[in-house]
Amino acid sequence: MGLRQGDPGRLQDRFLTSWMLPLVVCSLAVIVALFGDTGRAWLSFYRPAIAAGEFWRLLSGHFVHLGVPHLIMNVAGLILIWYLTASSFTSRQWLLVTAIVMVGLNLGLWFLEPNLIDYVGLSGLLHGLLAAGIVASLGSGRSEIWILGIGLAAKLAYEHLVGPLPGSENASGGTVIVAAHAHGALSGALAAGLLMIRVRTQASI
Repeated sequence: MGLRQGDPGRLQDRFLTSWMLPLVVCSLAVIVALFGDTGRAWLSFYRPAIAAGEFWRLLSGHFVHLGVPHLIMNVAGLILIWYLTASSFTSRQWLLVTAIVMVGLNLGLWFLEPNLIDYVGLSGLLHGLLAAGIVASLGSGRSEIWILGIGLAAKLAYEHLVGPLPGSENASGGTVIVAAHAHGALSGALAAGLLMIRVRTQASI
């Protein structure tokens, strides 16, 4: 006898599977935060240290935060983004999207922002995940996806033309690197596009 569709154990397994990525990301961010200033010193995206061979910072820097308010903002943002867009991809596809966004974000920060010395936080990755979810769901007919897309485009345009949103730097406790948002969003949109092309190609074979 198999499990019934509404079996609590099965529903719990589905929930854990679909939310595994954000749970892991949030857990890593919290663990890093427990190390305080020492963790930030050793793990942040810091250009001189990366140039000297500390390449782990290209990954770990995304999980470092300026403080508890900054961490709470990003964790809340990730939960909201996941709630709205999780159905856009399978769990494996989301892993691939995350990898592409991180690579694209790092390349953008390193080569296109040569004056950027340090960077911390999930915001670049969050913008990438949101952009990927939006691009993948534009054809779903969900009105909230179009609202999200317009909102994200307006936010990125404002940050490019004017600077950080009012109050965002006070809330996060430091300088907001708006370039990370743009590079993350572009990488996320690219990742979604590549996955959609791959799926359509496989379907036509």
